[in-house]
Amino acid sequence: MPMLMRVMGWLVMIEAVFMLVPLLTAWIYGEDDLRAFAVSAVATAFAGVIMAFGVRPSRYDMGKREGFLLTALVWVVFSVFGMVPFLICRQPLTVSDAFFEAMSGFTTTGASVMQQIEGMSHAVHMWRSLMQWIGGMGIILFTLAVVPMLNSSSGMQMFNSEVTGITHEKLRPRVGSTAKRLWLVYSLLTVTLVVLYCAGPMNVFESVCHAFSTMSTGGFSTRQDSIGAWDSLYVKVVTTVFMFIGGVNFALIFKASSGNFRDVWRNQTFRAYLMVILAMFVMFDLALAFNNLVPDTVEAYTIDPLFQIISTMTSTGYTVSNFESWGVFILSLEFLMMFFGACAGSTSGGAKIDRALFLWKNSRNELYRCVYPNHILSVNINGLTMTPELINKVLAFLCLYVMVIVAGGTVLTLTGVPLIDSFFSAFSCVSNTGLGAGITGFGGSYDLIPSAGKWILSLLMLTGRLEIFTVLVLFIPDFWRH
Repeated sequence: MPMLMRVMGWLVMIEAVFMLVPLLTAWIYGEDDLRAFAVSAVATAFAGVIMAFGVRPSRYDMGKREGFLLTALVWVVFSVFGMVPFLICRQPLTVSDAFFEAMSGFTTTGASVMQQIEGMSHAVHMWRSLMQWIGGMGIILFTLAVVPMLNSSSGMQMFNSEVTGITHEKLRPRVGSTAKRLWLVYSLLTVTLVVLYCAGPMNVFESVCHAFSTMSTGGFSTRQDSIGAWDSLYVKVVTTVFMFIGGVNFALIFKASSGNFRDVWRNQTFRAYLMVILAMFVMFDLALAFNNLVPDTVEAYTIDPLFQIISTMTSTGYTVSNFESWGVFILSLEFLMMFFGACAGSTSGGAKIDRALFLWKNSRNELYRCVYPNHILSVNINGLTMTPELINKVLAFLCLYVMVIVAGGTVLTLTGVPLIDSFFSAFSCVSNTGLGAGITGFGGSYDLIPSAGKWILSLLMLTGRLEIFTVLVLFIPDFWRH
């Protein structure tokens, strides 16, 4: 436990350093929130120093249990300190709202309790976007890249607990080197996006904020109408391309950056990702063609549906139009995309296409066995035969995923939230999409959810971001027994 506290202290000090970015933003724009971020940064740094140097661990390694506990706790601790600026800024939030906003930011869910987005200071906008950028690639992953002492078995355990997916591909023998490579690719893509946004109608500040939110597939915006506020085809196209990239496994992006395009195309999950987008695009267009509320323009049948499809699949949650008016059929397709999401190893949420591929191939085998019961069939992904243990884990994950959504929606009804809104909000938060429907939908916000409901949804966001097992294992009594 002392070693866990020490590592947590280092993490909190890193968060304090990140707070200097909105602090500098407040100074540049001469805003009152300069004091709020100064106090927050100092308090966070002080708490980090106390945790890191106030204890002397007898051993410097961490076991599997400590790895699980640290991975789950660090997201909660980051949200606790990350909410401080929201509590003391010019337009302060309640504790429930502030924690919800911080957790939504770090988990890249994008659900917000902010009602007057454009009335917030530049510093608050920057902090919201920066939280998403940090959480997109992962807090633990960033720490593994900058804290060498974690390059051990415990570091690998934390890497596996935080990085999304079924199996985790290492680009280098040491986990720290893998983390550095992934963060390098992530940072270069973000810088590229900032430059592209600046070439359009966005100013530099808006470009940086939206680059952070888009690359992390988070979805926070500086405008009430999100990306639609610019009414720019250029902005939509650029955003669509980089949301798509954000939904791709970053190990594949690294291979592509090294010129290894053949392995990228051979990857079955990547091809499935493309095929799902294409299939959804065709179905969206067919549904829109019979909807009289959709304007008869080329953009309404091309970039708008493609934008909404990729935004939903990658759990970004940006909107360019009121998709609820597109019809019930399209809303049902949104449900499917929210559930499975994009590729594992990306910044997107959802159960991941990789697991959908597992489910499809395993279900097909079981149907085949009904006719030929003596046949021995295996699940093959990317030329590799998957073990029965791995298949069972995938099936267990999908079952638990549904159970968490049902349990979350059911408990949320106890707070007075209507039935449909309860289940959709729970689904949206577990999948880290942030899209709303009904009272939380277009023109509404999660501010309408009662305080108790916001704490429930915050837990669901964390559970979804850490892919169920890392959080649920903490509720098993045997986990705490030595």
